[in-house]
Amino acid sequence: MSDIWRIANDFYAQALTHLQQPDQWWQIGVIVLAAVFSLLAARALRKYLSGASQTGSDSPVQIVATLSNRIALPAFLGLATVAAGAVLQWTGLPFGFTSIIATLALTLAAIRLSIDVLKRVLRPGPLLAASEHLITWFAWLLVAMYMLGWIEPVAAALDHVAIPLGKKGFSLLDAFKAILTMFVFLMVGGYLGTIATRGLMSSHDISIGLRVGIAKFVRLFLLLIAGLLGLNAVGIDLAALAVFGGALGIGLGFGLQRIAANFVSGFILVGDRSIRQGDVITIGQRFGVVKELRARYIVVRDRDGVDTLIPNENVISSEVVNWSYSDRAIRLKLPVQISYQDDPREALRLLLEAAAKHPRILKDPAPASRVMGFADNGISLELRYWIRDPEDGINNVGSDLHLEIWDLFEAAHITIPYPQRDLHLRDGWPGNVAG
Repeated sequence: MSDIWRIANDFYAQALTHLQQPDQWWQIGVIVLAAVFSLLAARALRKYLSGASQTGSDSPVQIVATLSNRIALPAFLGLATVAAGAVLQWTGLPFGFTSIIATLALTLAAIRLSIDVLKRVLRPGPLLAASEHLITWFAWLLVAMYMLGWIEPVAAALDHVAIPLGKKGFSLLDAFKAILTMFVFLMVGGYLGTIATRGLMSSHDISIGLRVGIAKFVRLFLLLIAGLLGLNAVGIDLAALAVFGGALGIGLGFGLQRIAANFVSGFILVGDRSIRQGDVITIGQRFGVVKELRARYIVVRDRDGVDTLIPNENVISSEVVNWSYSDRAIRLKLPVQISYQDDPREALRLLLEAAAKHPRILKDPAPASRVMGFADNGISLELRYWIRDPEDGINNVGSDLHLEIWDLFEAAHITIPYPQRDLHLRDGWPGNVAG
């Protein structure tokens, strides 16, 4: 690390020496003016293009507005310092530091522009998109170090800091190269996995559950291959991973068995197609639509808009009611009671009339009304009807039917009984009653 400190001290000494010369003050002044101009110009441009947020995200104006937020400031700073350096050179004043600032600013703008164009053309996955800023600043740092002549001294300094490992040892430079190589291989593997996933999910010849399962397997397989190739590229013997594989197997057997069970259960769910994306299920007290099938859990969204993450192992080992397993049409039942003084045939007709008025109740199979028995308080009837969209709710259909039946019964003077009891005194009413 002494070499790095020596480089930093030399740079600091040179900068201090330049600052003590009056001719160099012009460079500082023009750089400050260029920075102020760049800030004002970038702010004015963003304000001018702020109305583009009202349009679509893929519109040309929106793309220009997004790019302006990324490259406006460094581009304006680079152009302003280039112009300032030309003026200083024309007047015979020093302009070296101004040229360095201009080059670094324009390089940052070019890197940001290139990465944004590649992101729009290649459409990478979320991991690569989230690493955009990291990639940008890393590339810019390498360019800055190259311009300042720091690449070789810093690399030599990092290579001197090493720990004894095997025959050669392992230095900070080796660690840096290993991290960079693994990052590149994993990014490439993730991008290829994203392309494969998009191709599989766009195919309509395969069921949605099988598409999800194959996409997950392909993505994990590509990431695994990328990781192994990255390890091999940094010089790690893959045969040595046998020990790590044995330790991983023991860990899965003891500490990670629940996680492994969830992963295996996820592939079972996808393979046997018992639960698919879009199915309406009831598991325990939870009713909702299956929104996603993940490697470790499924996402069920209920009618309240709440997403519940249910581990795959629970789905495999618990009783699950799949309302749309073979057919999305389901039959529901609505019990009703009428008084013994009312006509049950008229009540059955009114039940069918109420069902015919609801837009979500199917005409085929047609609704049916039945007399279920003679209960203690009245005649028990039942309306049976079919719907094809259980994901839109079940209780709301029942609520609408209850209100419609109430209105129809009121118009027909049919009463809904309440619990009643008849009291019979075998020996007659007592002669002496207190009070």
